Amino acid sequence: MEVGVPMKILLTAINAKYIHSNLAVHSLKAAAGSDSVSIREFTINNYVDDILRSIYKEKPDVVAFSCYIWNIGMVEELVDLIHKAAPQTALWAGGPEVSYDAADVLRRNPALTGVMCGEGELTFTQLVRAYEQKFADCGSCFKLADEELADIDGIVYRSGDGTLHTTAPRAALNMDELPFPYENMSQFENKIIYYESSRGCPFSCSYCLSSIDKHVRFRSLDKVVRELKLFLDYKIPQVKFVDRTFNCSHPRTMELWRFIRDNDNGITNFHFEITADLLNDEEMDLLASMRPGLVQLEIGVQSTNPETIQAIDRVMDFHKLSGIVRRIQKGHNVHQHLDLIAGLPYEDMASFIKSFNDVYSLAPQQLQMGFLKVLKGSKMHRVQKDYGLVYRTKPTYEVMGTRWLDFDDILVLKGVEEMVEVYYNSTQFRLSLTYLRHFFETPFDLFLELARFYERRELDGCRHSRLERYEILRRFSMENVMPRCTDPDFSLKILEAALIFDLYAREKIKSRPSWGFDNSPYKTRVAAFYSSPEMRSKYFADYGGETYRQIRNLTHVEVFEINIEKAVQGGPMKPAPVAVLFDYNKRDPLTYEGKATALEGDFDAKTEAIAKKTAGGRDFGST
Repeated sequence: MEVGVPMKILLTAINAKYIHSNLAVHSLKAAAGSDSVSIREFTINNYVDDILRSIYKEKPDVVAFSCYIWNIGMVEELVDLIHKAAPQTALWAGGPEVSYDAADVLRRNPALTGVMCGEGELTFTQLVRAYEQKFADCGSCFKLADEELADIDGIVYRSGDGTLHTTAPRAALNMDELPFPYENMSQFENKIIYYESSRGCPFSCSYCLSSIDKHVRFRSLDKVVRELKLFLDYKIPQVKFVDRTFNCSHPRTMELWRFIRDNDNGITNFHFEITADLLNDEEMDLLASMRPGLVQLEIGVQSTNPETIQAIDRVMDFHKLSGIVRRIQKGHNVHQHLDLIAGLPYEDMASFIKSFNDVYSLAPQQLQMGFLKVLKGSKMHRVQKDYGLVYRTKPTYEVMGTRWLDFDDILVLKGVEEMVEVYYNSTQFRLSLTYLRHFFETPFDLFLELARFYERRELDGCRHSRLERYEILRRFSMENVMPRCTDPDFSLKILEAALIFDLYAREKIKSRPSWGFDNSPYKTRVAAFYSSPEMRSKYFADYGGETYRQIRNLTHVEVFEINIEKAVQGGPMKPAPVAVLFDYNKRDPLTYEGKATALEGDFDAKTEAIAKKTAGGRDFGST
């Protein structure tokens, strides 16, 4: 160690995505309140060698990793490599993936100095103080003695002779004593912020680690409100509450939702994980009064099989939940994300298919198909033999089979999950899926057939462009759907129109599909529509000073041979050309579709005459 060089303690996060921020490392740094501590965040998409080089060049004296099921493999490899490159560096780990079997983690990672278990803010602070004192006393000696570690609660460490020692468990922390974790808001521009206003969960779901701490601790409302105001002032795009059941306290929920509504900046979105059947009329009325897109709700249904729900220690009334989800949906202002878990007890294939169809019928913005993860420390881990659980022994501990599902079933559900993610959760095929749904007995059957088509054509496991996904859906329909139709040619025209509608609803595509119907006969009339001051006044009044060209770049007019939105709901109908204006400056905050307006009565032969009469045949504002 060079004389005069300050010590460095590096908190290291390896996140799932670049857009994510890591709440844990920012909380630890804020709690420690020391200039010795800095943060480096990477993603699982970074190369291990690049992360190693970056950490090594920092020349840290201590490195502490935040560990989860998605990054533990990279962390363990980095621990080994950093120790080989810089053997004097102390290496610590913390987080849910190492807290419940810390001794085993240390045994399989001999380069690791110790593990912080459970809530880490006070534990990390005490470690920092111990290392700083050691640095002040010795200058270059950073191996803490056993007596220096023994008084720090909540750690498992390796002593000088290699034996492992476990200190007393860390007591639950007072949420109000934790400092605000985000010191410099400017560094989180265009990132998702994770925020917690409570810890613990009142429920006891057997697959969840949060059920271990049944006592819910809240951060004072005045503190939460001040901190949320900072996010709003900085116009953070999205704030995700990590509270396990945000709405477990009605008065608190009402106060925070009122604050968010009344201080809406028109940009920030807030994400909450809730139990839907706890919502009451007052809360739902408040949700209905919010700006579209201000709030999104994640609702864990998991299964609609009562026997399964009971086995996993959940309390859920699906009939009540359905009514609440539909009521919220009527306001078309709240994004709803509903979750299912495959591989739960008593859920065979028929039961899961029913759960899928039940949830699909609620038409959530996203239907998340997850697979049971048998997490260390959870009740499900303890009773795994009772349910015949077969799962990956390494992270992510995902189920491979149960007494009710074998691996063949799991693979089928994996294929369906991929199709749901691509074609439903992307919200890019809304009209197309609505139409195709008519030809299958259940929604699950549609996605199952689509998954089988991908497998037959060897399309699964490949990266496809957005336009290719539309082409694949058309080919699938020609092979699997049109043969069932009484008028295959006309049914194909409806599907192609739905695909074109979905394409243009998202963006003004540059390359028109070869199978798209020819709109060139309407080119003159489209130009006349945009040129007409009367049409500008009616459809583009809020565009202000934008020129003709700018307005055309932000919108698109497509002429359909049928009224496509009616056709996909009721099946075949008589051809009748309908022009639709897509306005990308007015997007639906829930689907991200541009606003679609049928130009009934405003797109016919008189449009061109109006333009010539009022603008002398010239495009208005074209300069």
